[in-house]
Amino acid sequence: QVQFVESGGGLVQPGGSLRLSCAASGFTWRYRAIGWFRQAPGKEREGVSCISNSDGSTYLSDSVKGRFTISRDNTKNTVYLQMNSLKPEDTAVYYCAVGLYGSCSYPGAQFRYDYWGQGAQVTVSS
Repeated sequence: QVQFVESGGGLVQPGGSLRLSCAASGFTWRYRAIGWFRQAPGKEREGVSCISNSDGSTYLSDSVKGRFTISRDNTKNTVYLQMNSLKPEDTAVYYCAVGLYGSCSYPGAQFRYDYWGQGAQVTVSS
């Protein structure tokens, strides 16, 4: 049974930072890419970032490139999303997801992920 613990969401002022964590168990962690998606109110869920299983190659969407960083600790089965210079348009529920494969090919394609976390609310507002 796959289980997730997502943490680190909250309310932050524009320009601030948050770090999301996603700890997962119940599958072979080292074989899977891990992605982050987000869904803002009234909008479709979009891919934000992905990190591969082996070489640690990463993907960041254009909307967060230069501000967000993804990393993983395979000893803790945990992936992190460091979010800096946050903007109001970053407000959304953020989900981590387990890829079907080890690479981040087509990182925004939701059908390439089979397990999803419960989501963490991130609100950027003054």
